[in-house]
Amino acid sequence: MTDWQDLTMPEFEAFREKSRTVLLPVGSLEEHGPHLPLGTDLFHAWELARRVGKEHPVLVAPPLFYGVCRSTREHPGTVSLGGDALRALVKDLGREFSRQGFSNLVIISGHAGGTHMAALLEAGEALLEELPRMGVAVVNILDLLREILMENPQLVRTKGDSHAGEVETALMLAAKPQLVKGTAPEEWPTFPKYILVRDKRRFWPGGVWGDPANATAAQGEEILRLETRRLIRVIAALEQMEQEEQK
Repeated sequence: MTDWQDLTMPEFEAFREKSRTVLLPVGSLEEHGPHLPLGTDLFHAWELARRVGKEHPVLVAPPLFYGVCRSTREHPGTVSLGGDALRALVKDLGREFSRQGFSNLVIISGHAGGTHMAALLEAGEALLEELPRMGVAVVNILDLLREILMENPQLVRTKGDSHAGEVETALMLAAKPQLVKGTAPEEWPTFPKYILVRDKRRFWPGGVWGDPANATAAQGEEILRLETRRLIRVIAALEQMEQEEQK
């Protein structure tokens, strides 16, 4: 078992002898069109973390469902933290992971919003400064996906695909098929450049950014497989760096 919450106290102590790396999946609770669950971002990050745990000795911490959501706040079902709250929460968790003997923290975010990622990066930097024996990596799954698609452009048909589109629909078909309610029409948001707007649904009524119709479960499975391989390389590099710094 690699899920922290499933271990007994003796099992936790035994696991800690094998690995000092903990993964923290972070997502958001936000709309993902009419066909995908509100927890899509978290389900993606958590599925990836668990797959990594099956191939590499890491402990998967209980996930954070909540993140900072800006452009989807007016859509039904979206619940957003403020940036200060997310930073404080991640810093407190990092301190506790360190107190429990972990020296590497990998934050895996399935939500890629700019303000959300800024909060996670700032929390990670604060932990580096405060905890000299802790190594930190902050991984935006969208960045992993971009790297994968540069090497495998045939994986996604929809150019510019993003939120609740082809990729996320494929991922949910692979990871949580029972929660996928069919598909949704192709849609692209029309927010004005530079201008902040109050009525966000006016510019993005359906909450889809891309074309979900192109998605398949096999496609989602392949994306998850490649993401797992790439994330394991990131973790191994962090662990190697920390070993060298502690010599």
